Amino acid sequence: MKMYTKDSLIEKLQVIAQKEWIPNTRKDHHGGIGNTLENLLGIEENKLPIPNAAEWELKAQRLNTSSLTTLFHTEPSPRAFKFVPQILLLKYGWQHKEAGKKYPETELSFRQTIHGNSPSNRGFMVKINRKERKILISLDSNCVDNLHKEWLKTVDQRIGLEQLNPQPYWGFDDLSNKAGTKLLNCFYVQANVKREQSKEFYHLL
Repeated sequence: MKMYTKDSLIEKLQVIAQKEWIPNTRKDHHGGIGNTLENLLGIEENKLPIPNAAEWELKAQRLNTSSLTTLFHTEPSPRAFKFVPQILLLKYGWQHKEAGKKYPETELSFRQTIHGNSPSNRGFMVKINRKERKILISLDSNCVDNLHKEWLKTVDQRIGLEQLNPQPYWGFDDLSNKAGTKLLNCFYVQANVKREQSKEFYHLL
């Protein structure tokens, strides 16, 4: 695997950006830009070989996409409750789409996109408490779509339909510290995309 300095990596990215359309090196299109870029750089997946640099990351995204970019992962507090595996998944999860196929019949999922503008179709949303400097996950069972009424019945049986108690949250300072260590050491690359006979090509920016 090739070793880069920060400056030499920037130079290499600039050279790649000057190329014409580059074919996707993956069979599927998921993650194609990032993996194609890693192949061009001669590096392992999401591991930048830069000496004396901690946790450098490479993130790539299609230009003008509405897809979200994951900045980092961090478990919510209070962490002693192990919210994700012990409460959110077990008490509020639903059958995984691959249950009985790739996974056992009992496999659950809690994968969804939630934000602060309005509740998801399962009633979850993000709430900001500026006084306590927290970002909380909130549940409003009255906002659950009829599409998920059977799931809501199972939630009622498992734990009830009241507000999450305690509510999982991330502190402002915790997120600031996490972002400070991760995003300062991050390369972000965008690419134009075109397709020819079901094959994707990228022009990196």
